[in-house]
Amino acid sequence: MRRGIAATALVAAMALAATACGGDDGDNGGGKPGGKLSGSVTYWDTSNDAEKGTYKKLALGFQKEHPGVKVNYVNVPFGEALAKFKNAAGSGGSGAPDVLRTEVAWTHDLANIGYLAPLDGTAALDNASDYLPKAAAGTKFKGKTYAVPQVIDTLGLFYNKKMLADAGVEPPKSWTELKAAAKKIKKKTGKTGLYLRGDDAYWYLPFIYGEGGDLLDTKAKKVTVDDKPGVKAFAAARDLVTSGAAETDATDGWDNMQNAIKNGDVAMTINGPWAIEDTLAGKAFKDKSNLGVVPVPAGGAGQGAPQGGQNLTVYAGSKNLDASYAFAAYMSSADVQAKTTEELSLLPTRTSVYRNKKVAANANVKFFKAAVDKAVERPWIPEGNSLFQAILVQFPGVLTGKTSPEKAANSVGDAYRKLLKGDWK
Repeated sequence: MRRGIAATALVAAMALAATACGGDDGDNGGGKPGGKLSGSVTYWDTSNDAEKGTYKKLALGFQKEHPGVKVNYVNVPFGEALAKFKNAAGSGGSGAPDVLRTEVAWTHDLANIGYLAPLDGTAALDNASDYLPKAAAGTKFKGKTYAVPQVIDTLGLFYNKKMLADAGVEPPKSWTELKAAAKKIKKKTGKTGLYLRGDDAYWYLPFIYGEGGDLLDTKAKKVTVDDKPGVKAFAAARDLVTSGAAETDATDGWDNMQNAIKNGDVAMTINGPWAIEDTLAGKAFKDKSNLGVVPVPAGGAGQGAPQGGQNLTVYAGSKNLDASYAFAAYMSSADVQAKTTEELSLLPTRTSVYRNKKVAANANVKFFKAAVDKAVERPWIPEGNSLFQAILVQFPGVLTGKTSPEKAANSVGDAYRKLLKGDWK
């Protein structure tokens, strides 16, 4: 979640078999539209360890509303889910789920291949006008809707309030301020200022946005990651490590980062709402009020963080489409979103949920909603998810000094021009 937007190897697009099935118990008759639902729905959930208990409970709650339907809940590791789904769908559908929780960038990729069912005019799009416009934007491909938004997110700066107070520093508003704060933190507490995750390309985005750049200019069909802002972004990330303000690791970044902040070994991390519950489980946050969250520090051109999130998609080869549409609607309903937010502090995609008193009173939700409103939308193109692979190859090398920022940016740019078809330049 980000458990990591780990780039997954591309699977060759294959024609979708007309006989592909989603359910796995041989009883997939969904009944007539508008009638009583029956059969089974297999749901692949990609939530992390801190979230999956809540999501399983909510998913199984669908059976209470539709006693004739059996929900087969399967938690699939986020980093494996896309390739696993493509393999299942591309080999005729055997073992593929009826409903898949997809990272927002996967939706266009899977719709382009033909593995997703369009949702327009189905029960899945229940009260679609209630969705946040930014959340809904990532669900459409070539004029059709292929997903319903489940959660929306962005990145922020998590910090240990006591550690910063002991060092006499305020939460930094820029990378320059973070470097200065880290020196005081090290002097006063002996701890490192920031753990910077280096094995996930998503953590590079605040740097390039902060320098006023972007990966692509989709309107001009131009690769921009190797322009000056892209080079400055790699340099800014590298500078945090060489200055001693940050520590990093090219492997096991998620676990190392979470252990560092939870155990009080570092004062700050960059993370999203999906990490709140896991972070609060650490010994450094026995007093939950000790965790603070502020915007990601600004670069030379300002502050910027990426828009992320999770959608719910329906497999085009499902033999129980009626129940699958209804399940997608249920899992993205205002009621389920409110329960998810109350228990996990995840951001709803429905405007109405923010009027819920418990949701409105959640300080972390309040912060991240404001941050999401300012977040930079990622390229909504089929190749959107694949853009992370080239960054992932270069980012660890830059942080460890094995690759220069200039070489890294140029390598990523070259990889993009090979990836993108048509008249991209």
